[in-house]
Amino acid sequence: MTERLNHKLDTSKLKTIKDIKNVFDTMGLIASMGEDNEQYEVAKEYFTIPYKYPEIKGSFQLPRKSLEEISEELNKKIDKQIEDVEYKFAQLKYYQEHCYNQKFNKIIENFESAKKYGSFPVRLTVGTSDGSYLVANNTIPWKTEFRVGKTEVGYWDIKPNIKVYLEKKPNRIVRYFTKLLLDFTWKDK
Repeated sequence: MTERLNHKLDTSKLKTIKDIKNVFDTMGLIASMGEDNEQYEVAKEYFTIPYKYPEIKGSFQLPRKSLEEISEELNKKIDKQIEDVEYKFAQLKYYQEHCYNQKFNKIIENFESAKKYGSFPVRLTVGTSDGSYLVANNTIPWKTEFRVGKTEVGYWDIKPNIKVYLEKKPNRIVRYFTKLLLDFTWKDK
């Protein structure tokens, strides 16, 4: 008869090399060794037969929770996660609507400004070193002047806001053709 025996090695009985050799010889047979085995007596000398496992005590009690309690706890956690996700989506929706309304209002303001002044506001776009763009709306009127000295006699008025001052007044033919072809107007000082 071969039955599973629970054996534990009793190290206090190991005294010589021969004892250790006998243990190694019988090790492979211990799990299925029966009393009818020829090495049973040798193994019995070194192993405690049968070995009893100690009882598990303490905070580990079986069953700790019932299946219903575990499923209830899991459902509560899932419901909380769903509520959190719904809340975050509601926040995102509010933020996106706010941004959309701001941009739409800006477009309406640009159209109203175009109706009032005859053109859309100028937007200056400047590329930066990291590939992004800086955009500035033209809310402050700008003016550029080029002067050659203190003895100017007049200036060319170049639209929208550029003035080029000269010390000598151009003749009538030059003034006429620059007005006709380039839309530069001469103004005396």
